[in-house]
Order: sequence, then structure tokens, then C-alpha cells
Amino acid sequence: MKLKEYLRFVSYARTLEELWDAHCRQMAIYGFDRLIYGYTQYLTATSLGDPEDFVILSNHRREYVDGFLGDSRYSNAPMLQWALNNDGAASWGLIQDLASNGELTPEQQKVVDFNKSHNVLAGYTVSFNSVSVRSKGAISLSAEENRNQDEIDDMWEEHGEDILLMNNIAHLKILTLPYTPPNRSLTKRQREALQWVGDGKTTQDIALLMGLTAATVEKHLRLARESLSVETTAQAVLKAALHNQMYVMEA
Repeated sequence: MKLKEYLRFVSYARTLEELWDAHCRQMAIYGFDRLIYGYTQYLTATSLGDPEDFVILSNHRREYVDGFLGDSRYSNAPMLQWALNNDGAASWGLIQDLASNGELTPEQQKVVDFNKSHNVLAGYTVSFNSVSVRSKGAISLSAEENRNQDEIDDMWEEHGEDILLMNNIAHLKILTLPYTPPNRSLTKRQREALQWVGDGKTTQDIALLMGLTAATVEKHLRLARESLSVETTAQAVLKAALHNQMYVMEA
């Protein structure tokens, strides 16, 4: 799709699935055939938060994703460290510069070696502007295996502004769409109970509104807390809202 056509499509996307599929195909036009998008709303000075609460989208092979994310290699990735302290786009030539200057830590070198073993060699990282002090998002654009960094840098000189714009708009759209992390799903009843809590209703009020007993309402709220891995109902309401799970449009 051309830029205007792509932006029009993104603005009307209704689900993460259709948006992500289109974005992967769009980035492949520019030679980026493997992507990882990550977003957290639980950033602190010492942690990115619980990985199970991250919004993660990727079209990499499963074994790469498991090794990079599942084994927590991401926490030592040089480009992630760059993304946490910068906004905009950066060439992976930065990694080559760090290596040449002997500035990679042993942990970072292990990540670089892991990437090389999966032919993740050339690309760009885009770090998005944060909407709060607790949030950060970035996307890794990995180039086709037969492309080197110089070729990708030349392509970026010509098309980089358009690519950056498309990724920024896709990111902003992702923030508005419902996302259910693994093992964090809510049933319809659990969601409804949380909605009423968010409206300031008491357990007795909710029982009357839902046609249930107070004990059953408490059960739904307890299960919602367990599903979202939180300790209080207020936290459950907040977490569900942050992932746009509170008022989901039924298909």
C-alpha cells in the first residue's frame, strides 16, 4: 500500500490481528520481513514489568521469539537499552560501533551472538514517544537475511521518514485496540462485574444489576483478580482498562 492508503487502513482497523498482519506486509515492502513490537505500561526505574503483561506482537520464528523473550535476552539487548533512553529511529549500525569500540558488555554480546545465530543481523529499531512515565513501546525491524546494514541504511535514507511515520501511527492505533495477554483473559461475567465496579457500584448493587447473589458477584471479582494477576479489585479495573478490555465492542 502507498503511504496514504496504509494510513487510511490503519485508522479503520478494528482488531490487532488485522492491523498487525497489514503492518508486517507493509514493512516487508521495504525489506523488513521479521518484526517484534513490544509495549509495557508497568515501567519502573529497575524493571519493564511482568513480561506476561507486555503487549508483544511478532512474526519471527517461534524458536527465536522463545529464545529472545522467553529466556529474557531482551533485557540485555543493546537496541532495547537505546530505546529506553531515546525516541525515534536508530540503525543497528550502532551495535557494530559499540562492538568495534569494545563497549558491549558480556551480556549484550551474548544477545548479539544469539541474533547472529538466527540471522538477525541488519535492521532498525523505532522507539515511540511515551504517553506516561510508566509506559514505553518500541519495534524491532529486522531486515531480510540477504541484506546487509549498509543496504538498509541506504534504503532508510530514501524511505525512512515514511517508515517512521507508519510505525508511529500503527503504534498509536495499537494503544486503542483490545489486547489480552496470555493467561490474562476475562469471562463476560468477570468483565461485566469489573465494569460495574468501575462505575462505583457496591457488591450489593452489582448483584441486583446482574441478577446474581452477592456471593456470586464476589466469586466473579475474585476470579477476575486471579486472571489478571492482581491483589485488589481496583487493580483489576485499572489493568483491564489499560489493556482496553473493559468495554469491548462485541463482534
